[in-house]
Amino acid sequence: MQGEAAVIRQGFLVKRGHVVHNWKARWFVLYKNQLLYYKIEGGKKESRPRGIISLVGCTVHCPCLDYENRPLVIKLKANNSVEYFLEASCREERDSWAEDINVVIRAINPEHQKQLCSSDTSFEIAANICLSHLIKEMKETNGGIKEMTNGEYGNTYKQCFTGSTVIDWLVSKNVAHSRSDAVTVASLLIEDDLIKPVGDKSTKARWNIASTEQFLDDSTALYCFAKSERKTDSSSDKIEIPHVDLSGKIVKQGFLMKQGHKRKNWKVRSFVLREDPSHLHYYDPCKEPNNEPVGGMSLRGCLVSALEDNGIPPGIKGNVQGNLFKIITTNDVHYYIQAGSRAERSEWIHAIKRVS
Repeated sequence: MQGEAAVIRQGFLVKRGHVVHNWKARWFVLYKNQLLYYKIEGGKKESRPRGIISLVGCTVHCPCLDYENRPLVIKLKANNSVEYFLEASCREERDSWAEDINVVIRAINPEHQKQLCSSDTSFEIAANICLSHLIKEMKETNGGIKEMTNGEYGNTYKQCFTGSTVIDWLVSKNVAHSRSDAVTVASLLIEDDLIKPVGDKSTKARWNIASTEQFLDDSTALYCFAKSERKTDSSSDKIEIPHVDLSGKIVKQGFLMKQGHKRKNWKVRSFVLREDPSHLHYYDPCKEPNNEPVGGMSLRGCLVSALEDNGIPPGIKGNVQGNLFKIITTNDVHYYIQAGSRAERSEWIHAIKRVS
C-alpha cells in the first residue's frame, strides 16, 4: 500500500457504479500513479480500497456532459477503455480535481503531453465560429444545453441555465480551448441577443462597462435563449418558493459527513452554506435528482464548535476518524458533522461563524 507521504490529494467524490449505474459517495485518494477509492462505514474509511484506477495512459474529460442533470462530473477513461464517472460538490472542486489528476498523468506520460501541446492551435473566433449555427446546436434536445428551473435571491425562473453550464458545453464541444476563450464566445452570443441574462447577477454583468466580458462563468448567474426569455417582474414567470431560506447567497459548499438524528448512522451529504438569510442545507448526492435539500437549519444565533479528536465525544456513535464539529441551533437541535481534514473543519467553522 502507498505511504501517506505519497498522497497528493484526498476527499469525497460521488462515483457511478459500473454494473448498476447508481451513484455512491466514496473517499478518493490520489497518488503519483493511481487513484484509490474507499467506502465509508460507521463514519470511518475502510482499511482496504474498494477500487484502484491506474492513471497510466488515462485521459480526463472535464467538463463531462454525459449526464445533463449532473454538471459537476469528471470522466476518466482508463488505458483499458473502462470509464469512471466522478462527481464533485461544486465547479471549483471539480476543476481542481481534474487538474490535479491531469498533473499526475502528465508526469507519468510526458511524451503524451508534448503531443497535446504540439497539436494546439490558436483560437480564432471570426474564422471558426458561426454564432447562428452554434446557437442551434446549443438548443438541440440531444447534446445541447438543457433548460431548467433555477433560483436566485428568492425568485425562481423557468427555462434557463447557468453561466458555468454554457462554458462547460462550449469547452466540451471543442468550440473553445479554455474557459476564458469560452467566456469570449458566450459574450458574443450576449452581444448578438442570442442569449439573454435572467435575474440580477447576470443582468448587472451585461451592463458593466468596466468589464471586458459580458458573460459570467458562474454557477449562480442565470441566462436563457432569446426565444425563451422570461421577464423577472412577471408573476407568470416566477414560481413561489416555499422555503425562503434557499434564497441566500452561496458562500461555501462541499461534501461532509453527517450523523443522523434517529439512527445515528453517518452519511455523506453535499452541504451548501448561504447568507442573507444565513442557512445551512444538505443534499443527498446519490439521489436522482439531487437538487432538492433533504434537510437544513437556520444559523441565526447558533453555536458551532470543534470536537476533540481524542476518543469519541458524547453524542457520537461509531468509530469515527475525527475532524468533528457540532452545530447547536437556537431550538437546541444538535448536528454532528465530520470534515475530511482538520483544515477543512476549521474553514467550515469559520465560514459558519461569519454568517451566523
